[in-house]
Amino acid sequence: MQWWRTGAIALGTGLSTMVVTTTIAIAQSAADYRQQGLDLRNQGRYPEAIAALQKAVDLEPQNLSGRVLLGWTQHKAGQATAATQTLTTALHQNPFDVPTLNALGIVHLVNGQLESAIATHTWAMLLQPKNEIAYYNLSLAFEQIRQYDWAIAAAQSAAQLEPDNPHPPVAEAIAHWGNQNPTQAKVAYQQALTLDSRYGDAGFLTYLDEAGFSSAQIQTAQKVLQALR
Repeated sequence: MQWWRTGAIALGTGLSTMVVTTTIAIAQSAADYRQQGLDLRNQGRYPEAIAALQKAVDLEPQNLSGRVLLGWTQHKAGQATAATQTLTTALHQNPFDVPTLNALGIVHLVNGQLESAIATHTWAMLLQPKNEIAYYNLSLAFEQIRQYDWAIAAAQSAAQLEPDNPHPPVAEAIAHWGNQNPTQAKVAYQQALTLDSRYGDAGFLTYLDEAGFSSAQIQTAQKVLQALR
């Protein structure tokens, strides 16, 4: 009886060790950390998500998509400097990766680094001509430096590539408005209204900061909406 108990304890200890070892191995998987980071980000738990994604990058530093995922999460968490550094490192790993360029270009745009945003998105557009993200963000950047004709053309290209997205028509509308053409501004804005009636609510437009619009650009969009009434 004593032998059986001793054997059971030894066996149990061995199984526990195996379970613990396996659990640690799974927890240290970079893919596991990436998934954990995504899940945490979807819950709005950014510090924990970033910590998990950083572990994934530490484990697989050459995994480009993992580094871009970390940089984008840092961006969403408002960590502008960290996001720029992470995505710039990713770009150095592969200067021809369009998702990296798209993400870094958006970070530059939101941070007001317009020359860098234009350069980055232009490179992304050249690498992938059917890149609605690049065209759309180029429109917002060109509008801010008052290159309205270029902003209009870029917004129209984005709209052609993604016709169900109301953001490009709004971007085109504010560029027309800055170009002293309120009639065309209202025509473009009406396209956004047709796609999504919520754009008829001036308060709703404040969320456009999440779509790369600056505060001044949101105010311009609200002026165009007011002119439609």
